[in-house]
Amino acid sequence: MLIIDCPHCGPREEAEFACGGEAHIARPLAENNITDAEFADYLFLRDNPKGLFLERWRHTAGCRRWFNVARDTVTHEIVEIYPMGALPKSKPAASAFKKSWRRQSPAEKAASPKTTSAKTGSAKASASKGRIR
Repeated sequence: MLIIDCPHCGPREEAEFACGGEAHIARPLAENNITDAEFADYLFLRDNPKGLFLERWRHTAGCRRWFNVARDTVTHEIVEIYPMGALPKSKPAASAFKKSWRRQSPAEKAASPKTTSAKTGSAKASASKGRIR
């Protein structure tokens, strides 16, 4: 049995958790248009790699909180556990994040807010750095 170290409750057996699938899937914003085919890719395509994979997990029998796990799908070794909304910090997990085809997908690009005026230009620049004022 896999032991998962919940960041809020500590180490617990896998039976206490539910896997929520692939992590870091950006949801396209309503004001950004993408084609039906591109939206279908966002909605239905999921990776199932052999090797390191970034997943969302929920501690259903404990604190009920969500968190991310970088796990090797062959050995089930957990490389890193990190909070929702954060990016992986370990070198292998960060590399897996950057290599994902999703980083270049139209849905990922459509998840960024578009700005239309010069006044909001600074907000766009800050958003690209991960901060919104």
